[in-house]
Amino acid sequence: MKALRILHTESSLGWGGQEIRILTEARAVARRGHAVTLAAPAEARIAREAPRYGVDTATLPIGRKNLRGLFALRQYLARERFDVVNTHSSTDSWLAALACATRSPAPPIVRTRHISASAGRNAATRWLYGRATARVVTTGERLRRQVIEETGVDAARVVSIPTGIDLAVFKPGDRLASRAALGLPRDAAIVGIVATLRDWKGHHDLLRAMARLSPATLLVIVGDGPQRDSLEELVAELGIAERVRFAGEQVDVAPWMRSFDVFCLPSYANEGVPQALMQAMACAIPVVTTNVGSIAEIVSDGVTGVFTAPRDPQALAAVLGALLGDGTRRAELGARAAAAARERFGEERMVERMLEVFDTVAARA
Repeated sequence: MKALRILHTESSLGWGGQEIRILTEARAVARRGHAVTLAAPAEARIAREAPRYGVDTATLPIGRKNLRGLFALRQYLARERFDVVNTHSSTDSWLAALACATRSPAPPIVRTRHISASAGRNAATRWLYGRATARVVTTGERLRRQVIEETGVDAARVVSIPTGIDLAVFKPGDRLASRAALGLPRDAAIVGIVATLRDWKGHHDLLRAMARLSPATLLVIVGDGPQRDSLEELVAELGIAERVRFAGEQVDVAPWMRSFDVFCLPSYANEGVPQALMQAMACAIPVVTTNVGSIAEIVSDGVTGVFTAPRDPQALAAVLGALLGDGTRRAELGARAAAAARERFGEERMVERMLEVFDTVAARA
């Protein structure tokens, strides 16, 4: 494979699994000898984090669908020659598609879909995913089928490539040592969640479930986001402030994962394949989650984790209570989850498959 010049575009100003995948993938691809650049708005979190990952960045005003962003991206593509453009959010995908459609030569576009929100069913969306895009990558098979059904794009041009994680970082470890290092109680039953504080991640449902659990149970919430104030208000309303720890955003979440007895992600919408679930599984932590998006592609109910009904705090409390009371089952679920992670979730597999896509579309272009 020849060395490629790859441009990733990301218009989102937020920070979560999508942005982490972009930077993780870009770093790994660059380490294989390819030239990788990220284009993002100057105010975007991903632009600030990119240097920490060793990813070159071009700051462009692509945070909104307007002529300024279109012309800036069009001029950048005229000045810098790329073999392929990989777009990630709606706004940058539209800007890149229009920029490439209005100049020649132009690099082919690979559109990555990270979440299960509807792509739309109109003629403009069919153009974006059909004629304007050379390949569509989804982070799960269910998302792949959704894109095909909604946009009418040829199934042969849509491929599922789940996110990979660094198995050298996320691996089983000493739970008590992790708790000591993080200042968490040694003997508490700890339920943990690592996720951006967005409504659909189910934090509110988890707090309501916590109010039904034993007072000896502690909930640790790792992450930050727009729902922080609302969640703190609910904690006060439920009277469980002594049993909830807001840890905030953490650069290294692996020690937090290893400190949990159970990892819980009760999402009710918009999920692809959540990285945090894979990370917890790789750390041999039993997981409780929902059958939303492509989660069922990585969690096997009753084998490597436990499903609960979305948006049902009572059912969630019952599942968590039963699991917290059964150490043998937790150990069995964690061991099977870790084995599945070692077999299926490695970062190298993701990178190899993405490079195959990039190489194919670049060669055809």
